[in-house]
This record gives sequence, structure tokens and C-alpha cells, in this order.
Amino acid sequence: MVSERLARQVEFLLEVDRLKGVFRQSYVLGGERKENSAEHSWHVALMAVVLAEHAPPGTDWARVVRLLLVHDLVEIDAGDAYFYDPAANAAKDERERLAADRIFGLLPADQALELRAAWEEFEAGETPEARFAKGMDRLMPLLHNHHTRGRSWLEHGIRREQVGQRLLPDLEKASPAFRELAQTLIDDAVRQGWLAE
Repeated sequence: MVSERLARQVEFLLEVDRLKGVFRQSYVLGGERKENSAEHSWHVALMAVVLAEHAPPGTDWARVVRLLLVHDLVEIDAGDAYFYDPAANAAKDERERLAADRIFGLLPADQALELRAAWEEFEAGETPEARFAKGMDRLMPLLHNHHTRGRSWLEHGIRREQVGQRLLPDLEKASPAFRELAQTLIDDAVRQGWLAE
């Protein structure tokens, strides 16, 4: 007989598999398809491990990875709101809170509280770990856009000003090195004609 706790954990794990079916606007490198949110979550978690040396001393890496692994689970219900679309982001907070209630609520109470707290920490962006995690979440789509010759920027008519305003503050909070990298990539994308001035 399977315990109720284990049954709830398995139910949650099967439910979050649906994140693989939530597609984002970034294209996978070398491919014709857009990445899904599960791929994104894995990639930014690995990115945080690889770029750890650029974080403030004392950053808790297990916590950063945890934040990144749960930060987009709410997209199972709420969908992925395109980062540069104000209309899509207008009711995003409420949609995501309702999704968090349902999705994390599938877990046993103690785990539901723990993972919901990690999601809320990421959203608030106030701890060093959350600021670094948000930096990873901002940097990866920039890298994707730059290395696909601005493909999704061009599809949506995105301008330099939009990218700078939305990305640079979070990247500066994560690491000045990331802000510098981002500025270099943005400037190059404009020169190449991949990002409108």
C-alpha cells in the first residue's frame, strides 16, 4: 500500500511534467522550434551552477537552483506571458498566484509550503539568491536571441530600449559582469540589425 504522502508527491511530479508543453518565445539554438518552459528551467539552473563565481560571496547554491527549478511551474496553468508584452503581463500576477495555489497544493502540506516559499522568494527578488536567480532568468533569453540572430525580437518588433529597460536592472542586481555582458550583446545586436534602435 502506497502512503498518502508518496501518492501526493507522485501526483505533483506527474502534474509538473506538463511544463514541457508550455512553449516560450525563445528558439532553441540550432533548431527551428521554440523552447519549452521545462527546458528553460533546467538550463537556467545549470547556468547558475556554471556562473556561480560571479555571484556575491556566501550565496547558497542549493537555494538558487531550487528557486530556478520551481520559478516557472505556475506556467502550467498561467501560461508563459511574453516578457515584452504589457497586455500579456497585465493580469499575470493573479493568474500565477492562483496557479501556485493549485500546483503547490498537490504536495503534502510541508513540501507545499517549502516550494511555494521558494517560488515567492524568486518572485520578490529580494534575497541575494533570488536576485542571482532572476539574473539567470533574464540572461538566458538574451543569449538565445543573440545567438539566433534576434529571431524572436525581430518577430515581435522589439527595440533596444525595451530590452535594456526590462533586462539591465535585474542583471545589474545579479552581477555587474552580467550587465556588462548584456550591454555588449545588445549593442552588437543593434549593429547587426537584429534589434531595432
